[in-house]
Amino acid sequence: MGARLASGVWVSAYLTRLRLADIPVYVTARGDDQAGAVVVKCALLDGRARAYQRSYDFQADARVWMVLAEGPEPEVDAAIDRARRSDPDLWVIEIEDRAGRTLLDEDGLR
Repeated sequence: MGARLASGVWVSAYLTRLRLADIPVYVTARGDDQAGAVVVKCALLDGRARAYQRSYDFQADARVWMVLAEGPEPEVDAAIDRARRSDPDLWVIEIEDRAGRTLLDEDGLR
């Protein structure tokens, strides 16, 4: 297993990649620059949203992005708020994209 990239560096690179793809993005909660976990929320602009978090997939032996919550945006926001209460070092990045693009499946972001 290789060295992990500092959270602040990863977030900065992710924000740049989203902006280059013309995907509106905001940091709604700044976490720990070194080791803060990251939640990515994608608001679909129709009242629904989806939030992703990194988890370890033992079958794949890899860290993968998994759905933390999805459905009506207020319910997704409530799940993120619960996660923030249990982890104050958590980063929350919010994307607004009708197509649900997050780029999380692209090389360098997985």
